[in-house]
Amino acid sequence: MTQHQRLLIIDFGSQVTQLIARRLRELNVYCEIHPYQNVTDAFLKEFDPQAIIFSGGPDSVTRPGSPRPPAAAFDMGVPILGICYGQQVMMQELGGVVESGHGTAEFGRAFVTPTDERLSLLDGWFVNVDSREQVWMSHGDHVSKIAPGFQVFGTSPGAPFAITADPARRFYAVQFHPEVHHTPNGAKLYENFVREAGFTGDWTMASYRDEAIRKIREQVGDKKVICGLSGGVDSSVAAVLIHEAIGDNLTCVFVDHGLLRQNEADEVVTMFRDHYNIPLIHADEADLFIGALEGVSDPEVKRKTIGKLFIDVFQREAAKIEGAEFLAQGTLYPDVIESVSFSGGPSVTIKSHHNVGGLPEKMGLKLVEPLRELFKDEVRALGRELGLPDKFIGRHPFPGPGLAIRCPGEITREKLDILRKADAVYIDQIRKHGLYDEIWQAFVAILPVKTVGVMGDGRTYDYACALRAVTSVDGMTADYYPFSHDFLGETATRIINEVKGINRVTYDITSKPPGTIEWE
Repeated sequence: MTQHQRLLIIDFGSQVTQLIARRLRELNVYCEIHPYQNVTDAFLKEFDPQAIIFSGGPDSVTRPGSPRPPAAAFDMGVPILGICYGQQVMMQELGGVVESGHGTAEFGRAFVTPTDERLSLLDGWFVNVDSREQVWMSHGDHVSKIAPGFQVFGTSPGAPFAITADPARRFYAVQFHPEVHHTPNGAKLYENFVREAGFTGDWTMASYRDEAIRKIREQVGDKKVICGLSGGVDSSVAAVLIHEAIGDNLTCVFVDHGLLRQNEADEVVTMFRDHYNIPLIHADEADLFIGALEGVSDPEVKRKTIGKLFIDVFQREAAKIEGAEFLAQGTLYPDVIESVSFSGGPSVTIKSHHNVGGLPEKMGLKLVEPLRELFKDEVRALGRELGLPDKFIGRHPFPGPGLAIRCPGEITREKLDILRKADAVYIDQIRKHGLYDEIWQAFVAILPVKTVGVMGDGRTYDYACALRAVTSVDGMTADYYPFSHDFLGETATRIINEVKGINRVTYDITSKPPGTIEWE
């Protein structure tokens, strides 16, 4: 994608490096994250970045052998921004001094005040009456002497060189993390940096769509592609995009395991077969899956059983597609980043996508991954660009094993039917109250216990259920959504009145960690 202006993020191991990329993508700037050990002089020449950012990291530049950027980065004549460890390594490499200890570590919220010098990187900063900005610090080492050519533009109690720059060379360095939301005005700093670097914001979903279609056609030619369609956002967007590129040479295989939400299978089949006219094999295998799960209560056995059967069914159906040479997957950019080991050791395994992990090798297929440069929010934007309905694009995440892991204990058809109906009522309530888009994920879990209740003049002995709703940025951590008691009371009343088989409703207020979002 050399036609785009490109920014390189050199990763030194920070836990929040992905947030830097997200901030830049929000500014329509194309960027890539690469571990420092992969960024050689030859790599820099080929990548040809218009600007470079050094991320934070857990190491100490005072330690012999600690991570360093290539010296050639400083000779490219492009703007560089160093963040936290990135600031320290910039100072160390350019002639400054970094020290450990001496009581100047800062962790958490801090406030930076300006010096008398002005800097374009800080346009929009220090405009408050008290002339200070809240930032997020996380450093043990500190810069004790700045490199020649640098000036100080901001200080904090623990970092006298909190903001430094060499404006002539367009080298900028900050000790804090502007990418995290605890630095409220951090996005403005990134906006100023990319403006200084001359970025015009040419990274749009319209341009990505056109380029992705061209790349798919170049890769696939007139060969056939199969796509494991789960009905989730990622695989659906990938399927529609590939279909635009190669038409009926794409066939989607939708394995219906009988563990989907209410009406979900019909909605997926209707959208792809009727609305988009995409060739689709609908493998209705509910009896197979639910039969295999009979008597199974261990969550890991459930997952493995479903995963194995999914692969078996997918292979059987895919074998009916003569001449298929490619398998399409909805791999996203976070999966790609996570597959590269910062330490230089063996790469971690990319998450299996929609339960088709391992299939390319087993079936002798080559991969087509048109979303591998995108974050989740960008996939949703691309879906809208492709004309997928907003109601579908904005759906909450749904796990591959489906309702099986929202049904702790043994799975039965009766419990699945009750769960589908309760979940539909709950989601309807959330939509009616205008809360759906505020919530990362919401669902009902049916509990493996029955409780005594009273309805009318009669005794009931029915299942209890738990409502779950969380807020999150990426699903790695999450907090429960603070529904009002009125909402919870109204929802509980509807579920008990409308869903036969449930007589008690609870609300799960566990955060992640210590809990997980799903129950199993």
